[in-house]
Amino acid sequence: MKVVLCEPGKKARIAEIGNKLEDMQKVVDGSIQAVYPFPDNVALVCNEEGKIMHLPLNRALFVYDSDPDTWSVDITDVISGTFFICGLGEEDFDSLSDIQLEKYEHRFRYPEKFVRDGNHIYAARYDGEE
Repeated sequence: MKVVLCEPGKKARIAEIGNKLEDMQKVVDGSIQAVYPFPDNVALVCNEEGKIMHLPLNRALFVYDSDPDTWSVDITDVISGTFFICGLGEEDFDSLSDIQLEKYEHRFRYPEKFVRDGNHIYAARYDGEE
């Protein structure tokens, strides 16, 4: 299936991965967890224990990801480790449409570094390794 793959410290890229559970677990390096922070028909699939395992912080999710009409720099979550964005089929995960591939590759294009200031965490995008 065609997905947007986001690895820590690297630019997001469009990738082809298998749609079997084992294939997805290999991509995220462990048990998978699907979350649905976006208003369209997609899933963010990550390592279920990424934070517990202290995997590298990868990308932030913001208030505007779930509600595009409410733009805010407030972070709602930070994804740890490699994750991918995929489409939702009737019963399983599926490929993203061409429009979704472009949208999510653009949204997650640049890796992020994180800074804590008191009780707040801020994300700063940078060019990455490429």
